[in-house]
Amino acid sequence: MDLADLKPGRLAPTDYERHFADAHAPLTRPQALIEAERCYYCYGAPCQTACPTGIDVPQFIQRIAQDNLRGAAETILTANPLGGMCARVCPTEVLCEQACVRNTHESKPVEIGLLQRFAVESHLARPGAPLFTRAPATGRQIAVVGAGPAGLAAAHGLARRGHDVTLFDAHPKLGGLNEYGLATYKVAGGFAQREVDWLLSIGGITPRLARQMGRDFTLDSLLDGFDAVFLGLGLAGVNALGIAEPRLPGLRDAVDFIAELRQSPPSTVAVGRRVVVIGGGMTAVDAAVQARLLGAEQVTMVYRRGPESLSASEHEQHWAQTHGVTIRCWARPLAVEADSGVLRGMRFAATTLQDGQLVDRGEQFFLEADLVLRAIGQSFVREPVGQAIALEGGRIKTDAQGRTSLARVWAGGDCRAGGRDLTVEAVEHGKRAAESIHADLMGVARG
Repeated sequence: MDLADLKPGRLAPTDYERHFADAHAPLTRPQALIEAERCYYCYGAPCQTACPTGIDVPQFIQRIAQDNLRGAAETILTANPLGGMCARVCPTEVLCEQACVRNTHESKPVEIGLLQRFAVESHLARPGAPLFTRAPATGRQIAVVGAGPAGLAAAHGLARRGHDVTLFDAHPKLGGLNEYGLATYKVAGGFAQREVDWLLSIGGITPRLARQMGRDFTLDSLLDGFDAVFLGLGLAGVNALGIAEPRLPGLRDAVDFIAELRQSPPSTVAVGRRVVVIGGGMTAVDAAVQARLLGAEQVTMVYRRGPESLSASEHEQHWAQTHGVTIRCWARPLAVEADSGVLRGMRFAATTLQDGQLVDRGEQFFLEADLVLRAIGQSFVREPVGQAIALEGGRIKTDAQGRTSLARVWAGGDCRAGGRDLTVEAVEHGKRAAESIHADLMGVARG
């Protein structure tokens, strides 16, 4: 059987439209009102404590129940300026909803994520008067490098306080991971850019797109021209498989595959009939499911350890399996196999744990594939920031407010050490850094 079958356009146009529409329908107004009434409006609510940005969940849900959607959106966006995106992509099942006291009584939490999405998107559809206005201009100039969740949150927080922010990003669009790194069906309808447009409407933020640190400017040049710098650089490096990786059309990084899907009509993105995704995280799930939605007949996720070690949540794993993705654990890649420059598949070694160490079992197997996607994690690339900033575990070391070891430089998001690589946590990093930068520049006492 000829496996050299990597091509776009496997499906009918109506199939693409259906497959890449919103994965989860938003709540209608009657549904939202009914769901809001399920909330106990707890004092000292555990759901609020479980939210990395500290959104007052009972308050915004009570405002929905009162049909005060503007008030609900204000409560959310005051704590989390990217509350709309977080409502779509955050693992609420292991954050606020897991902490919901309804789990004890009914084994079913209040649908906090869907209610948050309803409130924010209702506001964005009819914003009316601005929710937030800028403080009087301070005359301070701040550079924010990286327009992902951390950088956007920092820029918004700084602009609200009256500072002038220049927002640099290497891409042609703002949004970072929200624009380039999430499955299309999670943010259908151009939502990422609608949220960015709302965030920029505060004023005082000047985007500088297609500008990359280390190529178009340096950290030293920013420190010469700005009062402070926030680094929201993300993770630009893609981890290698640790084996020979020949240059083949069918061997590519999952993050590039996902980005291509976000920036192109799905019908133009090539996919194979048989796809192998190496990795066990959310990126692997997003790539695997979308390969199926593009028309792949067989998609297998391969992970070197057991299912309990998968970093994709149980919800994400179930999502993959219900879309026909096979998850195969206890296997590591041995070799990419090709014939005359055409990918034929991958050979794997079966693995097991022995005295706490991952070892081969002495068995091998082969998976046919005309597309192999690497999704085994990303790493921070140090070169753009140089040697002046201390790292910890391969990422930028900071204090709780995001200060780095270099004066006047803060950092947040995935590039910062000690995080959980969550969108909502990156937003909190940016929010706290904005508070800290403002306090340092203006001599404001911290509470």
